[in-house]
Amino acid sequence: MPHVEIKCFKGRTDEQKRLCAEKIADVIAETLGCKTTSVSVAIKDVAEEDWKGEVWDKCIVPDRDFLFKKPEYEM
Repeated sequence: MPHVEIKCFKGRTDEQKRLCAEKIADVIAETLGCKTTSVSVAIKDVAEEDWKGEVWDKCIVPDRDFLFKKPEYEM
């Protein structure tokens, strides 16, 4: 039952988010060998000025050892 949470700057439409979630679910199902019906994807908007405090400090830094794709920027 893979669950993915995406945090991004505001500005994407619900349709863009739905399409992104569907494509991610397809890739996860194919790569990890599960059904797309088992995959859940959440997409949360974060204001650009809140990124460091809400995402970098709380999610990226503490989970750095678990990131298989690390960001190519520093804060």
